[in-house]
Amino acid sequence: MQGMASDATLARIDGDEPALGAALQHRPWRVAARLSSGLAAAERFLAQAGYDRAPWVAVAFAVGIGLWFELPGRWEWLALVASSCGVALAAAALLGRDGGHPYLRQSVVVLAAALAAGCLVIWAKAALVGTPPIARPIVTELTGRVVDREEQPAESRVRLVLVTRIADENRAVRVRINVPLVADDARAGEGAIVKLRARLMPPAPPMLPGAYDFARVAWFDGIAATGGAIGPVILAAPAHGGGLLAPLQHALADHVRAQIAGSPGGVAATFASGDRGGIAPADEQAMRDGGLTHLLSISGLHVSAVIAGAYLLAMRLLGLWPWLALRVRLPLLAAAVGAAAGLAYTLLTGAQVPTVRSCVGALLVLLAVAIGREALSLRMLAVGALVVMLMWPEAVVGPSFQMSFAAVLAIIAVHGAAPVRAFLAHRDEPWWRRLARDAVMLLGTGFVIEAALTPISMFHFHRSGIYSAFANVIAIPLTTFVSMPLIALALALDCIGLGAPVWWLVGKSLGLLLTVAHVTARQPGAVTHWPTLGAGGFALFIAGGLWLALWRGKVRLLGLVPALLGVVVLAGLRSPDVLVSGDGHHVGITGLGPSGLILLRDERSSYARDNLAEVAGMDGKATTLADWPGARCSPDFCVVQLNRGGRDWLLLIARGKDPVAERDLAAACERVDIVIADRWVPRSCKPRVLKADRTLLARTGGLAIDLGRSRITTVAEGEGEHGWWRASDPHPPQQWRSRSLHDGLKSDASFARFHPRSADAAAQAILPAQ
Repeated sequence: MQGMASDATLARIDGDEPALGAALQHRPWRVAARLSSGLAAAERFLAQAGYDRAPWVAVAFAVGIGLWFELPGRWEWLALVASSCGVALAAAALLGRDGGHPYLRQSVVVLAAALAAGCLVIWAKAALVGTPPIARPIVTELTGRVVDREEQPAESRVRLVLVTRIADENRAVRVRINVPLVADDARAGEGAIVKLRARLMPPAPPMLPGAYDFARVAWFDGIAATGGAIGPVILAAPAHGGGLLAPLQHALADHVRAQIAGSPGGVAATFASGDRGGIAPADEQAMRDGGLTHLLSISGLHVSAVIAGAYLLAMRLLGLWPWLALRVRLPLLAAAVGAAAGLAYTLLTGAQVPTVRSCVGALLVLLAVAIGREALSLRMLAVGALVVMLMWPEAVVGPSFQMSFAAVLAIIAVHGAAPVRAFLAHRDEPWWRRLARDAVMLLGTGFVIEAALTPISMFHFHRSGIYSAFANVIAIPLTTFVSMPLIALALALDCIGLGAPVWWLVGKSLGLLLTVAHVTARQPGAVTHWPTLGAGGFALFIAGGLWLALWRGKVRLLGLVPALLGVVVLAGLRSPDVLVSGDGHHVGITGLGPSGLILLRDERSSYARDNLAEVAGMDGKATTLADWPGARCSPDFCVVQLNRGGRDWLLLIARGKDPVAERDLAAACERVDIVIADRWVPRSCKPRVLKADRTLLARTGGLAIDLGRSRITTVAEGEGEHGWWRASDPHPPQQWRSRSLHDGLKSDASFARFHPRSADAAAQAILPAQ
């Protein structure tokens, strides 16, 4: 500034005013002025908009974790960490010279550091605890120690997790084995040593782009293989000593199911012990379609209900002792009782990661109540999220973490808004009016929570429901204030043999819960199925929701902009035309047949059919390609002609295992655009655009082919260099990463001259005469 003043003085002395004006028009001065103005505007915004660093630190930490999963490899991760640290250092050095931008300086430094820390934390955990999968599928004899046993009577099986050694694997590994009930003669519990023969395979990667990634979950859970038992399980050594919680959990689940038959008993056992294996598949599907499946996972609702019940009961009972009430702060003592109850319930229900996360959050809320702080606040939620992310950073990309914190964040944001506080303010009015206002607020909060959870449900499960808010208005109070207290009372009365009448009430209440689920699921349009929502569209919804929830005043309405852009992305979603599983064995074609989905094979297992339907955004009903009149099929191949994007596409799809004459196959390949096979196809097979055989699919994983937009999406491009992705070639060719189908097309003129464009011509080369 002194230099500028000196220049101006000299200009006046010399009488050269025009020269001074011209100097100020130079680009560096204009950029500096604009930068200074922008920094001042940002500082004013942070000062006036109610900026609270703690929630945004948690958001930045979560973004760092999410970017580690999204970015492909270590060089990108290093670039993220280095750039974040560089931004933090630059902000600390440049914005702190005159102390003129304290809010902006602290925000940039802290948030950039949190972003880098999130990336480093998940990177470190993946490197330290990640368990590489076994190299290939095997059938082997196993001798191992049981570390977990999960009863699944509704599916007539038991799931065991063993610690064992596998041939050709010079390490101890954890494997998950499904054992049919008829083969579970040993009834081995945790700590027992068993022998069995099993078919093992590496944890499955996503079957299709956008499908569930069990390989990633298994990497962090320490599971190297999954499979099924072949023959009986032999008890080599019974459990000696061991813990008391697992036998108590199984005994409690068996006891509850003995009191109440059917799915109501399975639901009661879930609430009491966390064992959800006794719920019939039809009832579990109804709970899912009705938007009530979250009640079957022991999480924040259940843990909070137990802690709140214990806290209130302790306050009432301890208040009856005047001597204690006059000498001890009862909230502190009741909080200790509630904390003990919450910890006991968490351990009794298996101490699964979602339950532990919920318990940590509930204990933080309880601590706030005990010390006289606001129980539900953005800062408390941020502290809980940071604790969870430090312990389980991989949970950030899972639906459980996202839904739990999104629901609580929505509740805090709604009840913190000025209009809502005015609506709920206490006033002199009849009781029925107050009750009506609370009911309206309960329903409104339900709709807000549903709106917050819908993008998460669409991204992870490819579905959303429009009646879930109404169902939850009935189901959540029924579960929290009726079913769970009745279960606790029945268990207590069972100690003196008087629990039968209460168990009858429990059965009726849970029967009502299942009725609500079935009625909701049967309504027209109860479930809307969506194609895969990409990470970009999902990020728009998340950014808009966070902006709406974390700011105060009218500025929060700017969050509607990214949310509306997300809606635009959602409106533009379309199902891929062709879906190919990673092994080439399962193929789905959309837009055909009465259900809109045609499958290559009549799938005996619902797993493949459900994955194809979910990614396609269908309801799971499908017909087979051989039954569709538009396809020509033999026992070995099917030829299909599709019209997409203004042109015809010919597909040749393998469906058999018998050898085929190479000359006939080569002739058929010349006449089609795409060949799909679950086997190796010889080099002489040269289709116009794509040959998706075992060689290619081993590198790319499953494929989603959009013929109308001429795009291919692969599983490999979403996995990058993360340890759980094991392809035969860790670097698939660049042309298969979101490749344009037009990249491989020859000119239409030459194609028309040498390759007859009809399904009949292609079929004649390889299919028998019909």
